[in-house]
Amino acid sequence: MAPRMTPVETSSGFPASTTVVVIGGGIVGLTAALTLAERGVPVVLLEKGRIGAEQSSRNLGWVRKTSRSVPDIPMSMAADRLWAEMPERVGADVGYRQAGIMFLARTEAEMAMHEGWIKAVDGLPLDSRLLSPGEIDRLVPGGQGQWVGGIYTPSDGRAEPTLAPSAIAAAAIRKGAVIVENCAVRTLSLTGGKVSGVETEKGEIRCDQVLLAGGLWSRRFLGNHGVFLPTLPLVASVIRTAPMEGPTDIAVGGPDFSFRKGHDGGFIVMQRGAVGAPLMLDHMLIGMRYLHMLKDQRKLLRISFGKDFFRDLSLPRRWKKHDRSPFERVRTMDPPANEAINAEAVQNLSTAWPVFANLSIRESWAGMMDVTPDSLPVVGPVARLPGLTVASGFSGHGFGTGPAAGQLAADLLCGETPIVDPAPYRLERF
Repeated sequence: MAPRMTPVETSSGFPASTTVVVIGGGIVGLTAALTLAERGVPVVLLEKGRIGAEQSSRNLGWVRKTSRSVPDIPMSMAADRLWAEMPERVGADVGYRQAGIMFLARTEAEMAMHEGWIKAVDGLPLDSRLLSPGEIDRLVPGGQGQWVGGIYTPSDGRAEPTLAPSAIAAAAIRKGAVIVENCAVRTLSLTGGKVSGVETEKGEIRCDQVLLAGGLWSRRFLGNHGVFLPTLPLVASVIRTAPMEGPTDIAVGGPDFSFRKGHDGGFIVMQRGAVGAPLMLDHMLIGMRYLHMLKDQRKLLRISFGKDFFRDLSLPRRWKKHDRSPFERVRTMDPPANEAINAEAVQNLSTAWPVFANLSIRESWAGMMDVTPDSLPVVGPVARLPGLTVASGFSGHGFGTGPAAGQLAADLLCGETPIVDPAPYRLERF
């Protein structure tokens, strides 16, 4: 089950027409809707299930620049500023704290990766630095791990996935956005080859432009319109502890665990060295594009074959506007937590920092990420469908960069100077 979120009072209906329709009520779609509403642009956001109920509430909450792909760093830096401004912007606490993020290296090979990244970002205005074992012990006391070194960015931070989506949605509504839950968009309406609206399960909305921010569902939605977006699913399992004393407010990632302080005094813990990789039909269709990733990260993947494959196979890949869509058949992707992986996380963390040996687990959950071949998202227009913009494929990084990605999408929709260069995120790179 997903973590509990603050409910938002959304609309039961929608206008016959608007300027922009946003498909998807995750952090990116919500921030785009908020930005458009602040600019006075009429916008309707449609969510097939509940606001933030999929990956936007199930992630770790890290807001980081550390170890990001170099082309993605400007987006991450912009997101830092927007997260810091978010409490005042939305009039609510989103749990943002600039407490720093640290990654640890157990071997020389792992340390070499951090050293290589530091060299790659030389010249960028970052405060990232390499750490010695002694500095790790000073910043995160009480550890018993044998670390070669690490990397630390004090200006990195965290926000709360159970607070932020609701707060952003409520602010967008106050500023004029219409948000409708439990309303799936089935298809685009096209006039003369251009987007002229959307067909929903509750009727049509005419509009000038559409933003597709549907997360892992975007590939299927686009495929129904003959547009190719390569994404494959990965499942991350997470636990939340009861409030407890911990070694630091810094978020820490080891090779086979991670932890960060939560707003309630507990810790969010994950096994960084293991994610679920349920096989789907898409692995056969586009898996060759991921061979480089498989070579580098094979030990990370816990590959499985079973009911996920057959559930996915049962969902249609082609349908018409009057057909019941896949998005009505599965309102919320709710994969079960892998408790074996979570147990590994607790064991590995307790070995490294014994203070966690007696932690009490309050809840566990899992979230399904949509991963592109280069781990960068797609944020930009779809050339063959004028009027359609996509913001999807965030590869597990969408929460941290969500405010900047949502604003970038809004900038492109409005024809304004983009907050960051959108070139690295073009759909045409695939």
